[in-house]
Amino acid sequence: MRRIADLLFQAGMLKHIRRTGYAYLGAGEETTAEHSFIAAFIGYVMSELVPEADGRRLITMCLLHDLPEALCGDLNYVQRLYVETDLERAVDDTADGLSFGESMKDLIYEFENKETLEARLAHDADQLSLILDLKSLSDIGFAPPDSWIPSVTARLLTETGKTICEDILSRHRDAWWRKKLLTSKKERTKKAESYSSNGR
Repeated sequence: MRRIADLLFQAGMLKHIRRTGYAYLGAGEETTAEHSFIAAFIGYVMSELVPEADGRRLITMCLLHDLPEALCGDLNYVQRLYVETDLERAVDDTADGLSFGESMKDLIYEFENKETLEARLAHDADQLSLILDLKSLSDIGFAPPDSWIPSVTARLLTETGKTICEDILSRHRDAWWRKKLLTSKKERTKKAESYSSNGR
């Protein structure tokens, strides 16, 4: 079980690995763990929208796809022009000594190869996580995300991913709670007026 503890400590390290692309964007920040959570949540949503996909594999790929970054860090697209990650070594070291190590490796490489439905959906979940952040930053007044969004949306591979992207880009980041707040205020006002008109 020591090897299990090592794996959990490695996964926990993702809470401290910063995603480096935000430095080039000039705004925003995120850890790899934060990114992996929202990507996995998007993967869950996709598994409900695409019932023919194996939901467990899809969500697990979203959780595992950046686990090797605990060993090699996060390289953004600019850094990848000059630095090459030894992904195979990082994946091997991550899986070494685990009874389910080969399964982990298979899922990470399936994600990387993007050949299966689940892998393409997981890839899109990964990109949609960034699109959510870019749209949020744009909505609060930062201009650079507007020039990034087209290149990120161009990476989407599935119709489901593209549809979700369209929904994200058509909504303001605050719409989900503002509507509830305004509805709640109207209901409270209506109740107060009713109470007052009844002479109470």
